[in-house]
Amino acid sequence: MAEHDKDDSVVESVTEKISEKTHGHDSSSVSDSDHEKSKSNTDSLKSKIYRLFGREKPVHKVLGGGKPADVFLWRNKKISAGVLGGATAIWVLFELLEYNLVTLVCHCLILALALLFLWSNASTFINKSPPRIPEVCIPEEPVLQIAAALRIEINQGFSVLRDIASGKDLKKFLTVIAGLWVLSIVGSWCNFVTLFYIAFVLLHTVPVFYEKYEDQVDAFAEKAMIEIKKQYAVFDAKVLSKIPRGPLKDKKRD
Repeated sequence: MAEHDKDDSVVESVTEKISEKTHGHDSSSVSDSDHEKSKSNTDSLKSKIYRLFGREKPVHKVLGGGKPADVFLWRNKKISAGVLGGATAIWVLFELLEYNLVTLVCHCLILALALLFLWSNASTFINKSPPRIPEVCIPEEPVLQIAAALRIEINQGFSVLRDIASGKDLKKFLTVIAGLWVLSIVGSWCNFVTLFYIAFVLLHTVPVFYEKYEDQVDAFAEKAMIEIKKQYAVFDAKVLSKIPRGPLKDKKRD
């Protein structure tokens, strides 16, 4: 009788352990599925969030990544401040002090060559070693890489201009015309050096501001784009749709 009770207790303990394991496995699988569902929901919500210009990558990747993006986003404040300070000094020299580029380059070369020449000749009298002038040689590979990158960008620009001039996209045509018109107005207010300096300052301020207040800017941009699309739809219905079209599209369909 005692042996029978002992066997029953062993069976009960084994069944309890099995039920605990199955229950734990079920709970863990349920928690895993819940985690996957929550992760998919957050991913879908992130994909539904409006980003400026349809951006899907971080701001650092949009700017090309690497050291230029680090400078524009002030990852290293000393380097970014030095670059911006150097650009400001150049702008002050050319714009405020009205230096000519050729004059500035010639004066800098005269000063550098005179100092090196005097130092080289005076080193024999003061018992000091002459200056070590490094041999400057521009490598071929970076120059070819820069030229190839510029060629690709210029060809893409020509392709975009060709598409606009061919009359395929009226919306893009009006956007480019408006942008060029605004740029011509800004160019009449200041010269090329000042315009280049303004663009350089904007590159050092707008991306870092946008990265800091990304959600607020995207929400405002979404509302602005909705309003612009409404106004464009009204303009299209009242003006653009009434412009007579040529028979080119009908011929293509036939």
